[in-house]
Amino acid sequence: MTGLSAAAQRSSVVVEIGGLPICLHCDNPVFIRLLMERYAGYIGDSKQTAFDFDIELAAPGTKFGDKDLTVTWNSGRWLMDRGDFHAEFNPTTAHGHITQTVNSYSLDSVLRIVHTLLLARKGGFLVHASSAIRHGRAFIFSGVSGAGKTTIARLAPPDAALLTDEISYVIPEDGGYFAVGTPFYGELARVGENLRAPIECVYLLAKGPENRIEPVVGTEGVRALLRNILFFARDPEFVKLAFEAAVDFAGRVPIRRLTFVPDARAWELIK
Repeated sequence: MTGLSAAAQRSSVVVEIGGLPICLHCDNPVFIRLLMERYAGYIGDSKQTAFDFDIELAAPGTKFGDKDLTVTWNSGRWLMDRGDFHAEFNPTTAHGHITQTVNSYSLDSVLRIVHTLLLARKGGFLVHASSAIRHGRAFIFSGVSGAGKTTIARLAPPDAALLTDEISYVIPEDGGYFAVGTPFYGELARVGENLRAPIECVYLLAKGPENRIEPVVGTEGVRALLRNILFFARDPEFVKLAFEAAVDFAGRVPIRRLTFVPDARAWELIK
């Protein structure tokens, strides 16, 4: 050691998604620069952070237990484990620690999990869906893998701002719900625009021989949302929170089924 403390040698970057700034510390400045490039457009102010994570980079080939993801609550901490990372997060102290392989995808996964846990207590959620803003209103396109989330995003007209083609960020606000841009992307490999707008409608996607929209009524909309909402923690309290959020959302935001031919004419129906 050359007189500088280990803490003084750390590099940091703040990633702010959905108005929540999380400061990430690491003693590897090259990795921090990688994160700054990966989350470009979502870099926040280091003076105003809500949570902090220390990141330790593991040696190549390191494995962290089983391949499948587990998220558990233990002794006041959330524990997150997968084959490429181990993370701990204490919501009381607003501090966590991540040991991971040297790639931004591992951190991407941890951030998604952390945001689902924090959003749940606010009545918000992350959902498998693409989303875009057009004419000041947000539209969400949800569906199972292959339903057309990336396709509908790719077909968006020039006056639409893409928020994400993979994971939509939903927060309650002013008696309604807003969609917020995220850096979480899918096949398009494109960071969403860091914008927000009130959600006008959710479209449940299906590919078909013609473009048509049908209303979704009753509990069908809630069931469809729950199939696509991300909640990694199987803790009964968080399952209950996710259910309550889906019910409230479906009571406030129209849900419709959009069957579409994969061409740009589908957007003529989206209003």
